[in-house]
Amino acid sequence: MAVNTSADAPLPVGEISRLIGSWIDRLGAVWVEGQITQLSRRPGAGVVFLTLRDPSHDISVSVTCYRQVFDAVADVVGEGARVVVHAKPEWYAPRGQLSLRAVEIRPVGVGELLARLEQLKKSLAAEGLFAPARKKPLPFLPQLIGLVCGRASAAERDVLENARHRWPAVRFEVRNVAVQGVHAVTQVVQAVKELDGLDDVDVIIVARGGGSVEDLLPFSDEQVVRAVAACRTPVVSAIGHEPDNPLLDHVADLRASTPTDAAKKVVPDVGEELERVRMLRGRARRCAQAFLEREERGLAHALARPAIQDPHRMIDERADHVSSLVDRSRRTVGHLLDRADSELTHTHARVVALSPAATLKRGYAVLQRADGHVVRDPAEVTAAETLRARVAEGEFTVRVDDVPDAGTTGTTEN
Repeated sequence: MAVNTSADAPLPVGEISRLIGSWIDRLGAVWVEGQITQLSRRPGAGVVFLTLRDPSHDISVSVTCYRQVFDAVADVVGEGARVVVHAKPEWYAPRGQLSLRAVEIRPVGVGELLARLEQLKKSLAAEGLFAPARKKPLPFLPQLIGLVCGRASAAERDVLENARHRWPAVRFEVRNVAVQGVHAVTQVVQAVKELDGLDDVDVIIVARGGGSVEDLLPFSDEQVVRAVAACRTPVVSAIGHEPDNPLLDHVADLRASTPTDAAKKVVPDVGEELERVRMLRGRARRCAQAFLEREERGLAHALARPAIQDPHRMIDERADHVSSLVDRSRRTVGHLLDRADSELTHTHARVVALSPAATLKRGYAVLQRADGHVVRDPAEVTAAETLRARVAEGEFTVRVDDVPDAGTTGTTEN
């Protein structure tokens, strides 16, 4: 419930502490899961003190329990172990300290951890974080590699030595972090985000040696998985040995079975690349040589053809044939012209014989009226009508004196 206070009527510290304690006493017992980070068992003391921390967040709470409660699990529980505690919140008024009074401690078994990881795996897979379409390709030759690993660890040594042996010019940006324990998740997430923010880093390797399921739990933490999924830089997971399979392997762009395998997959071998270049150069040389030889054979075959060896022979043969055709065409055209000339002469003679001009030369004349109409019948003209008479050497006009009756011949005068 709310307390009425003011600057003029404050409550003493003891009263505030007592009120907080009364509020906390109203809380019932709870089941809490966490990781033991500090454990204090003083010889002869009847109370055991420990600190319980959330592995995914930087939050911890003090826990106390009677010695007989802890002795029940002392053989299987120690610092770094995950446990489930049944406890009631308590408030220590003299120091203003909150703690949990445990009445039962249960270790979290490997089977239970694996079941939870499998459930988390299905949940993250349903979000699409493990989809192959999200995988980014690794660069062929990274200039700067980000490495997240334990300080002075075998994993760091394996990656650095193998990578530099394969490609001596490769450079590393190393971030040493805790790879197990209560601080591992926070430090790994921070290191990955820091390396991903560097523009020069081409690929990030997260490496750790082998260990138990509990030791590798930080690399199956949801925060680590989501941090890697959000990276724009390709990430390689090299956690443990071949059988180990943390969730980081599924979200990373490439999984390596060991840190040594990660170095081999990320950095090309300079000797192998030189050998590949040598082989490709030899292959290119052989292809070029085969092409030249094939073209030389084709050219030799073309030069061996008679048309190429004696190019004028075909021209000479064709020239004789053309001359023969020219002579034949001339004779044919001459015959055609002679025949046409003969036919033209005969036709001209017939035309001349049938021409009106020839008739006129024999003394005949053609009479035409003023409108050009040829007079064929005396009935077609009238007396005193002027006609035009056409003869062989020209024409003149005549006048009709009289129009005779039918069957008689009329007269005209000039």
